[in-house]
Amino acid sequence: MKNALRSTLLAAGLLLAGSAWAQMSPVGTWHTIDEQTNQPRTEVVISDNAGVLTGRITRLLRPGADPAARCTACTDDRKDQPMVGLEIIRGARQAEGRTVWESGRILDPEDGRTYTLRLTPIEAGRKLQVRGSIGPFGRTQTWVRVQ
Repeated sequence: MKNALRSTLLAAGLLLAGSAWAQMSPVGTWHTIDEQTNQPRTEVVISDNAGVLTGRITRLLRPGADPAARCTACTDDRKDQPMVGLEIIRGARQAEGRTVWESGRILDPEDGRTYTLRLTPIEAGRKLQVRGSIGPFGRTQTWVRVQ
């Protein structure tokens, strides 16, 4: 009986530890937050494919947003692509030994510019610091985990 209880507790502990680690990853569903209104702007799903992260807009959340909007400001292969489904994060990889994902690019679909990207889970993975920069200049946003 003791061995069965011990095995159950060990399995539960491993499950919780794995769940906590998963939360310290950018992989999941996030709400981007409008810096002026502090309200959700878009929903972005970040996925992992063999250690490389990508992120796509899955919903426009701003009141009055046109669900058929297209990225008219984009200048690469995303030019005139629908905003819903648009890949805005490409190529981020986890920095060795740290819970930071770098070396990728993030697109601002409002102006069509792409920026060097750094993703850092904070607050036990409930939020994500998203830093986009060009050279020494940049801006950090905080996204909120949905799932």
